Amino acid sequence: MNDRPLTLMAVHAHPDDEATGTGGVLARYAAEGMRTVLVTCTDGGCGDGPGGVKPGDPGHDPAAIALMRRQELEASCDILKISHLEMLDYADSGMMGWPTNDAHGSFWQTPVEEGAARLAELFRRYRPDVVVTYDENGFYGHPDHIQANRITMAALAMTGLASKVYWTTAPRSMMQRFGEAMREFGADVPEPDSAEAEAIAAIGLPDEEITTWVDTTAFGGQKFDALAAHASQGENIFFLKMGQERFTELMGVETFVRVQDTTGAALPENDLFAGLR
Repeated sequence: MNDRPLTLMAVHAHPDDEATGTGGVLARYAAEGMRTVLVTCTDGGCGDGPGGVKPGDPGHDPAAIALMRRQELEASCDILKISHLEMLDYADSGMMGWPTNDAHGSFWQTPVEEGAARLAELFRRYRPDVVVTYDENGFYGHPDHIQANRITMAALAMTGLASKVYWTTAPRSMMQRFGEAMREFGADVPEPDSAEAEAIAAIGLPDEEITTWVDTTAFGGQKFDALAAHASQGENIFFLKMGQERFTELMGVETFVRVQDTTGAALPENDLFAGLR
């Protein structure tokens, strides 16, 4: 008999990413008795500083911000009942095109094989049954998200571990509802130029291409509170403006594309652990 608990590992780029796309599944599967492991690849040092000070502005101290965001991340993990937090602590690379992309020690500049080797050690330690990360475009083109995908897929190739592997995504129908909600709650959404419109249109997938729809409505409060724990980044977390009830209505189902599977579980599915229990 194998008494090792079924294990979900989520590989994310920054503090707060764990809550946005996977807060519901992390809370749900923890409540169902699964072991949940969060790997956060960067220190979040390109986030907002106190008072909303932006990277590159006077008073923006990446080291101090990284410490603050680590504390917020630990609070989020407590709310989501995450079993284990592992930090790779690479320097936050910032948004695509920022000078920080090229900084020595940034995650974006780290050789994939180096990051993958470190992650592979965590795979061997925890032996996850299910691994979740971003798609090859990092969902919306963020360099650290892209790099998280690259090292995750390389580490999986190195170890041969995980029965099921998923990439986070969003159905296009939901993206449309997000846009409507942003206008509803007073967000100033300028008309995108043609290049921006094309990039936005590429986010997510048509509904029929989503393989896995997980109902996490019962854990909407935890997910909302986990996001709220990242208070220093509140200006950038639009969803908090909705309030918990509206947030849960919009964010109560988390969606994924299954990219590797050894179980033969039928698709579409509504459980990341389908075929494993």
